[in-house]
Amino acid sequence: LILTGDVELAYTLQVTREGFILIPQVGQVFVANLTLDQLRDVLYARLGRVYSGVRRSNATTRFDISVANVRTNQVYVVGEVAQPGAYQISSLGTVLTALYVSGGVTERADMRAVELRRLGKTIATLDLYDYLLRGDTRSDVRLETGDVLFVPVHGTRAEVAGAVVRPAVYELKPGEALTDLLRAAGGFRPDAQLKRLAIYRLLAPGNRGPGTPPRAVIDVSLSPVLSTPAPVPSNPGRGEKGEGPDGDPLNGVAVPSVSLEDGDSVVVDAVAPLAGQYYVAIAGMVRKPGIYPWKEGMTLRDLVLLARGPTVGADLREAEVARMPADRSQGQLATTVRVPLDSTYLFERDSLGRYFGPPGLPFPGSGAPEVELRAYDNVLVLRQPEFELQRTVQIQGEVKFPGAYALKSKGDRLADLVDRAGGVTRQAYPEGIRFYRAQDNRGRINVDLPAALKDHASGNNIILQPGDSIYLPEYEPSVRVTGEVNSPGSVLWEKGRDLDYYVNSAGGFTHRAEKGRVSVRYANGEMRTRHHTLFVQSDPKPGPGSEVLVPVRDTTKSTDYYVRLFGSIAQIIMSSVAIIVVVTR
Repeated sequence: LILTGDVELAYTLQVTREGFILIPQVGQVFVANLTLDQLRDVLYARLGRVYSGVRRSNATTRFDISVANVRTNQVYVVGEVAQPGAYQISSLGTVLTALYVSGGVTERADMRAVELRRLGKTIATLDLYDYLLRGDTRSDVRLETGDVLFVPVHGTRAEVAGAVVRPAVYELKPGEALTDLLRAAGGFRPDAQLKRLAIYRLLAPGNRGPGTPPRAVIDVSLSPVLSTPAPVPSNPGRGEKGEGPDGDPLNGVAVPSVSLEDGDSVVVDAVAPLAGQYYVAIAGMVRKPGIYPWKEGMTLRDLVLLARGPTVGADLREAEVARMPADRSQGQLATTVRVPLDSTYLFERDSLGRYFGPPGLPFPGSGAPEVELRAYDNVLVLRQPEFELQRTVQIQGEVKFPGAYALKSKGDRLADLVDRAGGVTRQAYPEGIRFYRAQDNRGRINVDLPAALKDHASGNNIILQPGDSIYLPEYEPSVRVTGEVNSPGSVLWEKGRDLDYYVNSAGGFTHRAEKGRVSVRYANGEMRTRHHTLFVQSDPKPGPGSEVLVPVRDTTKSTDYYVRLFGSIAQIIMSSVAIIVVVTR
């Protein structure tokens, strides 16, 4: 209790067991079972007798009352809970609070009949399904000191699987039947077949034996509700749709009231997937090729419409239909027929009925007969002969008009592209052409551009493919030397100079250089490496724009290899000499 204004006071007041608080200078005030609003009304009268400033209007002394803390109750949670025992719970705690504090119920718990015992008597029985399935806490009860919460072992259980919203194992109260189980499972899914369902029931122990299945199957037929449904109940979570004459309907279906036994398993069939129904398929030059449901009287036009019409490049003179053969004695898998099409299969038109599209082959305007499809027909909409969208290639670098060019024919070659790009500039270095082919991840292709430009029949004048990329570098009259040399840098290129010249011009090898593995990367991306054998040495000659790379020697490599190598060579030589001496004698 806080008083402000004419007086400044603050009290922490304990509520006695009898339900009173003691306010200094005011006396005892009975507060048991009062709400805070009711207590404020009482305090206006009691405080106003002592503090004249406490009044409802024109007050000079104001007060505020709040609950600092609440008492705790000791309750006992036993039975099928994760951690049974005695717990100190707030006086505002309920049955659900106690269950959460004790770690929840076990798998063996009966969630349909949780008992609350007070002074040796059962004062409430809670169905946790109301809370778990529908969020309804109206049956929750506030606990008091000494209460015992008992969670018994489950009773009858049944499983529901298949096309229901919440397939699981559910507990059943005495008297509950198939309709109650289906409502607990949330009702039928939209893909439920709603014609029949099956109940798998365990046989009595005396009826089980070798060769006899342990379960029997009860087939339950479902039927649509014929009468006018009653108003939908206020609790939509139960999945009820009204009452019918033959039982309790779910989703507009009357479900017979079949009693269930412990261990029953209910299976709700779903409608068959598309692959398990009658279907037709369409492929080729349509926007959405695939499998579609077949129905009696379905035509080719209906299927093309479902596939959202033909794509650009479709041949609308005829299509091929493959269908199931009537005779399979000779191993036939399908029979094919060609059916006529016309331009009326082009569905996307303006308000005047005109179709706008790229040029192509002329097709009949109309007159093609409607083709009725059969189940499992496969339709192929053909592509126009030689139809293909433009192929593009890139040419960049030292040409007069670099850019992306569309090939005029499948036979366009490298020299043709260079001519269309205006030819090479005077600064170009044709020997350094970098030709990359994206098709099939081919990568760089070694091409001799000067030979291709000089002789169009040369093998270097290759046919271009879509996605090719060509780059012509500028002439660079130097050779770059990097790696394990004393003075890395660039050296002017001189015709006829060998590899050693450029290495020596860069200061020569360092003590860590691997002299036998020097490589040269040419301007066109080609890579060549020095090869040294016992009697032969092959050095690549750098060209303009090349780069010489001198690698680091692998110091971890053992020298025993060379000792063994030369020892083996000496042994072979000595053996050969001995054989020659023996033969000559």
